[in-house]
Amino acid sequence: MKDIKKITPKGDLSWYVKWIATFFIVTGLMFRSNMFLSPYDLVLSFIGTVLWTFVGYLWHDRSLIVLNTVCSTILMFGIIKFYSVF
Repeated sequence: MKDIKKITPKGDLSWYVKWIATFFIVTGLMFRSNMFLSPYDLVLSFIGTVLWTFVGYLWHDRSLIVLNTVCSTILMFGIIKFYSVF
């Protein structure tokens, strides 16, 4: 089996931001499984996708930028919809 060569930076700003963003998204997903905590899911996932958009910008990776911009926009509308009801 061939070793997979790591090409993403390690120890720079993007490394820290991507892991913080991943933590926010995974935590949001855990809250998603509990219907009463869905507002936290929206907010945490939004923060995570915004941070991943920033990582995509740092890496000049258009697919990360497009995917996470779309996700951030959808989550932002979900947050607005949720809080406009209450």
